[in-house]
Amino acid sequence: MPILIIGGVTIDILHLPGRTAPITAAGGAGMYTALASHRVCAAHRTPSVHAPARDAIPPVTLFAQRPHPLPDILQPIAQTLNWIGPVITPDELPRLEIAHYGGGKAALLNAQWGAQATLTPDALPEDLSRFDWIHLAVMVSPQRQLEFLDVCRTRSHAQISAGTNGKNAHGEPEKVRELIRRTDLFFMNENEANALFGGVENARAEPGKRLMITLGERGAWFLEGDSRTHLPAFPVSEVDPTGAGDTFCGATLAGLANGLDAVSAARAGIQLAGETIQAVGPERLWKL
Repeated sequence: MPILIIGGVTIDILHLPGRTAPITAAGGAGMYTALASHRVCAAHRTPSVHAPARDAIPPVTLFAQRPHPLPDILQPIAQTLNWIGPVITPDELPRLEIAHYGGGKAALLNAQWGAQATLTPDALPEDLSRFDWIHLAVMVSPQRQLEFLDVCRTRSHAQISAGTNGKNAHGEPEKVRELIRRTDLFFMNENEANALFGGVENARAEPGKRLMITLGERGAWFLEGDSRTHLPAFPVSEVDPTGAGDTFCGATLAGLANGLDAVSAARAGIQLAGETIQAVGPERLWKL
C-alpha cells in the first residue's frame, strides 16, 4: 500500500534538558512522518511470489526539496527512503534552532526558512495513481497545503491526510478548518485543537472523516463520527521530543495502509513515538 509524504526536511539545532551543548540533527515534519511510515511498512512487508511488480514499488516516497550535494547528516534519509523532489543547494535548506524545556514546553529560537516557500505542487509527478495514501505535512501555510490537495485529488484516488502546527492553527484557523473538511484524516495536537475547536472536548469529526489528537504523555484521542476513543501513552524516559507528533502520524498512516483498524494503527503510532523520543533526532527511525 504505497504512501506519499509531501513535506519538508530541515537541519535542526536542538537544546535539550541536561545537555550543556546544542546537538545538530536531521529534522522536518515530512522527514519524521516518512521515516516513521517506512519503519512500520518495513515491519509489515513480506515479498509476494504472486505480485513481484507490486513488491518493487517503494512502500514510502518522500516528496521534499533535496539539497545537492547532500550533507552527511541527511545521508541516512536518502539511503532509507525513496526521496524525490526539486533540487536545491545546501545553503537553501531550512535550519531551525529549537529549545526543549521538558514537560512538553519548547521554543523556536531561530529559523532560517531557506527555499521552503518554493516547494509547490508544480514539481509533483504527473501520475500519482500508484499511491494509496497521500499525506500533506505542515507547510509554509495551510493555503499551500490546500493547493497540494487540489492537485493530488486530480492526479490520484488516494486517501489524503494532513497535519498542522500551532502557528497555522492559531494564525489561520479558518484555512486549517477547510483543510480538515477536505481531507479524509487529520492530525493535530492538543494545543492546535484548542485553537481550532476551543478545546479537545469540543472537537468533532464530520461524517466520513477521522481526527487524531495527540496529548503528549497522556496519549491520544481518535475521533470518528460520534465515537471518541482515548488511547493511553506508554511511560518512557524522554530524551528528545522533536518530531514525536509527526512520528505518530507516519506510523499511524502506515498501519492503516497495511490493513490495521484506526485504533490499532494509532496504538502503533503511540508506541513508535515513545520509542523515538528516547533518542536524539530521528536515529531510532532508520534502525529496523
